[in-house]
Amino acid sequence: MRAFLLSTVFALSATAALAADVTVSELKLDDLPLGQVAYPGGKTLTLVRGIGSAAFRDPSDPAGVVWTLTDRGPNLDCEGIEELTGLGIDTLCAGDDKAKNFPMPDFNITIQKVETGSDGTAKVTETISLKDKTGKLVGGLPFTADGIKMEAAFDMNGKPLTRVNGLDSEALVRLPGGGFLIADEYAPSIVEVAADGTLVKRHVPAGLETTLANDGVEVVGTLPAIMAQRYINRGLENLAISPDGNTIYALMQSPLANPDSDAYKKSANTRLWKIDRATGKVLGEYVYVMDDAASFAADNKKEPQKQNAVRMSEMVALGNDKLLVDERISKTTKFYVIDLATATPVDASFDDAKTSPSLEQMSAADMEAKGLKPVVKTLVLNSDDVDGLPKKIEGVAVMSPTEMIVFNDSDFGIEGDANKALRVTFAAPVLQ
Repeated sequence: MRAFLLSTVFALSATAALAADVTVSELKLDDLPLGQVAYPGGKTLTLVRGIGSAAFRDPSDPAGVVWTLTDRGPNLDCEGIEELTGLGIDTLCAGDDKAKNFPMPDFNITIQKVETGSDGTAKVTETISLKDKTGKLVGGLPFTADGIKMEAAFDMNGKPLTRVNGLDSEALVRLPGGGFLIADEYAPSIVEVAADGTLVKRHVPAGLETTLANDGVEVVGTLPAIMAQRYINRGLENLAISPDGNTIYALMQSPLANPDSDAYKKSANTRLWKIDRATGKVLGEYVYVMDDAASFAADNKKEPQKQNAVRMSEMVALGNDKLLVDERISKTTKFYVIDLATATPVDASFDDAKTSPSLEQMSAADMEAKGLKPVVKTLVLNSDDVDGLPKKIEGVAVMSPTEMIVFNDSDFGIEGDANKALRVTFAAPVLQ
């Protein structure tokens, strides 16, 4: 435990020194208007197409090209919805404060090709619509399925919504040959997508393949069954791929609700899997310990944050088993480099939901006693230490060992936030 604390202190000191050698410049990004939505008898929302849910730089592309992803579409938390719409939770959400309201239920999830230039611009030059094999456009409405806890969804008139093939798209990888992988929070799942946006195959936790079967895409239960223990809206949000395209890295957004939601709320232990792309075989599972919520300074200015406010929002492979991760609350984002070579693989027994205590319930002392070493984290940037970075950074594209381009999640402009793309340049090659 002492060694872990020392490494953390060293990382923080290194970042303090680096902060003065980091420059942030905003790229002029297209406005991308989505339209206006008028709630009956209420307020009108002016929406933009939010493209920053994920980002990916394909080294085979021309210089400056980045691929980005929208998430499931404009949606409002039903708790407190009256402030945004002028209408109450009983009218729009049947009184369910855990539900979501979708003002554009027919929204189609898209992948964007963004070309960034040395002139300080970022322009969307290609848009790829997701569709299933029948040609039906794929959106982000929740679905109903046995054994999966989901949010209830309502439209702008308060009518219930559901969709069979809905995805909560949160991470993007471009494959050799031009296809994509997308991480979905709902199931959670990893979805193979052809270059034209057609869903090819959906990989779900083992045991859910029959429940989630539909005519629009092949569904296979190749992921670890324990993934299904994700807390609602805290599923699989991070994907990366090795430079040779053979290995997939998948990181949960938050600790699993294993064995229950109380474990999720208190834990800092998130799971990271290393998966063989060709076979789907798990090559290793690792523990990533998130920082204490109190260490995210900007988010704690008004009131103390709870541990379950911390989340993992993006991951990029820098090399084989070496990854850059985005750990944040809302206003503060920390960028860590991790190396799986120094971590201990998790024993298979912790993938059994009956194991007690669960991995999520274990303390640092518990893990040390079992010889289980979490991944070591080296902090390369804390947004609290530099000016100009936006809140809710969810898209990260590594352009070179000294440069990354980051995108915010604008939430489609529901609360007036604009899409932003920023170039972050380091004086030292920390991203190699």
